[in-house]
Amino acid sequence: MADSGTAKAANRAFWRRDMEGKECTGAEILVECIIREGVDLMFGYPGGVVLKVFDELYARRDQIRVVLPRHEQAGVHAADGWAKVTGKVGTVFVTSGPGATNAVTGIATAQMDSVPLVVFTGQVSRELIGSDAFQETDAIGVTRPIVKHSYMIERPQDIARIVRQAYYIASTGRPGVVLVDVPKNVTFEKAVFEWPETVSIRSYKPTTEGHPKSIQRLADAIAESKRPYLYVGGGVVMANASDHLLELVNKTNIPVTTTLMALGAFPGTHPLFAGMPGMHGSKLANICFQECDLVIAVGARFDDRVTGKLSAFAPKAKIAHVDIDPSSIKKTVKVDYPVVGDAHWVLRELNKVVKPRQPNEWNRTFAEMKETHWFRYRPSTEVMRPQYVIEKIYEMTKGDAIISTEVGQIQMWAAQFYKFDKPRRWLTSGGLGTMGYGFPAAIGAQFAAPDAMVIDIAGDGSIQMNIQELTTVVENRLPVKVVILNNGYLGMVRQWQEFFYDRHYSSSVIGGLPDFAKVADAFGAKGLTARTHDDVVPVLEEGLAHPGPVFMDFHINPEENVFPMVPAGKALDEMQEEEWA
Repeated sequence: MADSGTAKAANRAFWRRDMEGKECTGAEILVECIIREGVDLMFGYPGGVVLKVFDELYARRDQIRVVLPRHEQAGVHAADGWAKVTGKVGTVFVTSGPGATNAVTGIATAQMDSVPLVVFTGQVSRELIGSDAFQETDAIGVTRPIVKHSYMIERPQDIARIVRQAYYIASTGRPGVVLVDVPKNVTFEKAVFEWPETVSIRSYKPTTEGHPKSIQRLADAIAESKRPYLYVGGGVVMANASDHLLELVNKTNIPVTTTLMALGAFPGTHPLFAGMPGMHGSKLANICFQECDLVIAVGARFDDRVTGKLSAFAPKAKIAHVDIDPSSIKKTVKVDYPVVGDAHWVLRELNKVVKPRQPNEWNRTFAEMKETHWFRYRPSTEVMRPQYVIEKIYEMTKGDAIISTEVGQIQMWAAQFYKFDKPRRWLTSGGLGTMGYGFPAAIGAQFAAPDAMVIDIAGDGSIQMNIQELTTVVENRLPVKVVILNNGYLGMVRQWQEFFYDRHYSSSVIGGLPDFAKVADAFGAKGLTARTHDDVVPVLEEGLAHPGPVFMDFHINPEENVFPMVPAGKALDEMQEEEWA
């Protein structure tokens, strides 16, 4: 998959200026450092205190492209989508005060999903900090609980060291967001430029290589197990470990479930794929947890949406947990076989020592259950069913699109009915569940992979959270396709109100407004509307074939629900299913 950079831009040395030992402004040093980190595209929204930096970015515009979103939150989501597709660190630059606070939701979203970003926030001049100056906000204080690390640059001579450390911290260990606060005066002051070629932080030494004895114990546990089960999280995608995972499964014939964030880490069409687990996971994936005798978690964190009632989770199983973040191990569940290390490294080494396993009774039971316990729905030509729309998207794209989503019902339907065979083609907000994520994330993905088909699957509520980014796609001629599953409600909120609040649809009715085709047309994009089942295929064919950005508005069954569903507080084998099933 192509990324956004040319071969020259990918070579850090090519764009280096001869600045070593010379006196430069803080803005010159900052931009030079960002370029040396290999950044050739960033998302930025200017403001008063960062104008010196944006002036320098303008001077270096042949080397680094700055994309202007129409809202800072959207800019961070776009960098998030770009980072997920490329595997690189996304970069964002916003101004002080409201610029920084507007970015907070995007920062929290990325941090919860372990996405590597460096977010630069402008700040008022050093001597004004703490005086309630115009557009002053304590960006570090506001974001401290939702970032991996943060810095304030107090002197221009500290810029190169801090920028190097910021990108290193964001991309190593468990990836995350690093915030760098840049006071205005620092961008004007001068210092002698010195570039640190290496990074060494005494207090930060993430463990990459899993201990050989821990890996051997895990291999022995697999050999002794009769019903092993692989539980794969987004850490496998982040570590680029999918090939090693597939090798392990082909060698051991262990069934696999992947979390929402890990879809594509293991081929969705593989016969040993159990689907996504948890609250809206497949019945097969959930039953396997309850029946297995060994759970092998790799790059996953046992979150509540997966485990359901914790005391009833995997009652017959011992637990193995592979994770690069030692604080994640034993955080939620008792772990019998802990392995701290990078998923890529650990799986590679595990494949060297694990014994091959032939298919056994567990595999035969799994295959039989997959025939009856997979995702399904009752087809209808009387109403438009969202599952049918997504199945048609999958058929028409042959599974070869990058799919982003907003959150809620549409997120679950997309996860259930679009099959992902490759990693880094699925973009969604898992941990925070952020409405408004999908459209700007698709923008970042399209910049990362300009030749790819990029589709945002959205709801009529969530798409309105960042609908202003239509300007961004039109201005940049990005052929992003947006499929809106329009039911006139905040769908997942309505579903819970139906099940648990006596159908009291309090503040969840949004009434089918606006006319999204007209909105798209007003922004200069193409707008299409499908109102019946028979409209689905013609609208998709026309929309996906269009060379520019498209909004496709599908008026689905208003009270469609997501099944299966494990109600909050229930065990994984206490699933609600559609009555007909």
